[in-house]
Amino acid sequence: MAYKGEGGHGQPPSATLSKVSPGSLYTRRTHTRNICMASDFFYPNMGGVESHIYQLPQCLIGRGDKVIIVIHAYGNRKGIRYLTNDLKVYFLPLKVMYNQSMAMTLFHSLPLLKCIFVQERVTIIHSHSSFSAMAYDVLFHAKTMGLQTVLTDHPLSGFAKVHSVLTNKLLTVSLCDASRIICVSYTSKENTVLRAALITEIVSVIPNAVDPTDFTPDPFRRHDSITIVVSRLVYRKGTNLILKNDKIHKTYYFLKSNMSVNWLY
Repeated sequence: MAYKGEGGHGQPPSATLSKVSPGSLYTRRTHTRNICMASDFFYPNMGGVESHIYQLPQCLIGRGDKVIIVIHAYGNRKGIRYLTNDLKVYFLPLKVMYNQSMAMTLFHSLPLLKCIFVQERVTIIHSHSSFSAMAYDVLFHAKTMGLQTVLTDHPLSGFAKVHSVLTNKLLTVSLCDASRIICVSYTSKENTVLRAALITEIVSVIPNAVDPTDFTPDPFRRHDSITIVVSRLVYRKGTNLILKNDKIHKTYYFLKSNMSVNWLY
C-alpha cells in the first residue's frame, strides 16, 4: 500500500533516496563499530604493548563496540580463543621469524586476514607497534579492501643503525595511506613523524602513563625514606632495583593491581 500524505505521488514528504552499501546498513542497524586489533605482541607474551592491546578492547567493548584481536600463533596456541567480555582472539598459524615477530611477506597472510575481515564485518583496523610485521601486513591488506586504518606506535627508534634505517623505510611506506596515527607520548610523536615523514595533522597523542591522582600518598603516613615505583618487569625500566629492596617490590605490585586505564577512541 502506497503512502499518501502531504508529499503526494505516494511518497512521504521528506523521503529521499540514497545509495548505501551493505556494510553501512549493518553499522547503522547496530550502532557499533567493528574494530580489529592487530600486532605480533600479545599474551601469553608479557610487555607494555601486550597489556595495552588487552585493556583498550575492554574499554571499547564497554562502550558498545565489537572488537577482535588478530595475532600470530604462540606455540600450540592456535585458532580462536575467548577472553574477558567475549573478546575474540585469532591466533593465526604464521611462523615467527625473530623476537616474537613474524616474517613479513604480505601475501601468505592475505587469505586468512581477508576471511576474518569479511566474516567479522570489520570497519576499522587498529595496528600496534612499528616493530610488528603483523601490523604492517594488516595495514596493507586493509587499505586494499577500503577499510579505515589506525596505527599506535609505542617504541622509540633511532636513525643511524641499519635495522633502524630499514624499519623507518618500511614505516614510511606502510603509513603513507593510513587514516590516523596515535603515539603514546609527545616525544614518541616527534620520533614517529620524523621516521615516517608524516604530516603532524594526522598524528595524535594519547599519553600512555599512570594517573598520579590515583596514587596520592597518605599525608599521615609519610616518612623520610624514598619509594621508587617500577612500571614494568624489564631491566631498562628498573627491574634491577626490585632485587635490592623488598619494599619497592611491594610498591610495584600495588601499582599494577590498582592501575586503571580509560581510553577513548
